[in-house]
Amino acid sequence: MVVGTTLKIEKAMKKITLMLLAGALSFTSCNKNDDEPLIQETEIIEEPEVEAPTEPTDIQVQDFMWQTMNAYYFWQADVPVLADDRFATQAVYESYLAEHPDPEAFLTNELLFSEDRFTFYGDDYRELTNFLAGVSKSNGLEFGLSRIGDTDNIFGFVQYIIKNSDAASKDISRGEYFTGVNGTNLTVNNYQDLLFGNNDTYTLNMADIANGTISPNGKEVTLTKQENLLEDPILVNSVLTQGDKKIGYLMYNQFQAGSGEALNQVFNEFKSEGVTDLVLDLRYNLGGRGTTAQILASLIHSTNTEQLMYRTRYNSKVQALFEPGELDNNFVSTTGTASGNSDSPLNTLNLNTVYILATESSASASELVIVGLEPYMNVQHIGTRTLGKNQGSLTFVDDPENGNIYDETREDQINPDNQWAIQPIISRVENSAGFSDYADGLVPDIELEEDILNLGALGDPSEPFLARAIQEITGTTAKRSFDVAMPAQLFSSSKLVDERRSLLLLDKVGNTGQNLIKKQQ
Repeated sequence: MVVGTTLKIEKAMKKITLMLLAGALSFTSCNKNDDEPLIQETEIIEEPEVEAPTEPTDIQVQDFMWQTMNAYYFWQADVPVLADDRFATQAVYESYLAEHPDPEAFLTNELLFSEDRFTFYGDDYRELTNFLAGVSKSNGLEFGLSRIGDTDNIFGFVQYIIKNSDAASKDISRGEYFTGVNGTNLTVNNYQDLLFGNNDTYTLNMADIANGTISPNGKEVTLTKQENLLEDPILVNSVLTQGDKKIGYLMYNQFQAGSGEALNQVFNEFKSEGVTDLVLDLRYNLGGRGTTAQILASLIHSTNTEQLMYRTRYNSKVQALFEPGELDNNFVSTTGTASGNSDSPLNTLNLNTVYILATESSASASELVIVGLEPYMNVQHIGTRTLGKNQGSLTFVDDPENGNIYDETREDQINPDNQWAIQPIISRVENSAGFSDYADGLVPDIELEEDILNLGALGDPSEPFLARAIQEITGTTAKRSFDVAMPAQLFSSSKLVDERRSLLLLDKVGNTGQNLIKKQQ
């Protein structure tokens, strides 16, 4: 029996009841004989206890997960339990689901391929979709965490502060350090509870570093997380004049849906000021929307819509549903109309060379911009090896009529008894040269680590990463040293601690814009 490959299991089959049936009851009677006394002792017969029926086993979430993973998961063929012929009958299938009452454990232990590092999920699709749109509960402080020597103690260093956040109103800035929260020193065992737990308000115990030693300095900064904080992904943009060069600098921290218009406006300013070179800072950008990556790459290179930027590859079942070319994602000439963009013509710079700052905190859509541009122009990657995410994902909810693909206009069609969402890896991406082998990260052309003792001000020409790019652009061999006194060897960070941040989100499946379920029907 092929179970659910077209996601057409009836909703009525989604709820089943498993009951343990009590055995047949037998009653023992008292036999009389002629020798019994006239007055007999009454024998008390205890009736066997009847085992109460168990509560109904609700398998709606597990059914939704299996159906979705069976249809779309990139490694569907590598997970035996996801095979189309895995279950002989519907009853066997339902019994299997009922054996796994914990949805989270079911997904992670039963359905995920061993090499999958990036599939994630949530029991509230609204929270997850808001998060993916850049809306989260945050105090606005983005920071790295490193060990103190060979100990289990760790310290934090501020990387940047989100605009219009609580942290933006407090006395704290990039390059400062902290060693504790609410008077408790940070360790590898407690940092998640102290910094990322349910404590909406906490006080950082700040510190200084001198002579290789980090020590508390008595300063305290109290921060409060805000509900629905929307990060502006464009943190810094400026034009720097260096000799005869006009250098555009852009720090972009998330490939946010709907940010195409703002990016286009920045490039309009670059063009109007005669920018000759571009430094694109993606060092803290873990990814986002693939369509936004197309816009940014086109603003840098070209609006030639005949040129392929990247191609998506799906599992064999899904791949077979498309015609050649349907899964090609070319460069674009406008911002498009998705997510509130206004289909504005792009202010492309048509550059031959771009300098991209990228580190281990650069992933997915950031890496896609690098590999997507490389066949067409000189991409100078300055920094460290990137995270390595050559895969794309999509948000799925319990909406079988739409192939379980999340569509914000269909929220009234989502099963009200199942609010889970999953974000499985469903594709691998490759550039126009067929290159996709960067699961271990992209190696920099110019290696440079961030120096915790000298992080510098973002956008300032003396900030080490930007200064190194300027040196390449101008060709000067200034006496400045780029030696790193204390490398930022991350134990974790405010971004890396949450696997949901490193992603390549697919806005559509193929250029036709058709949902897979429509293809399968």
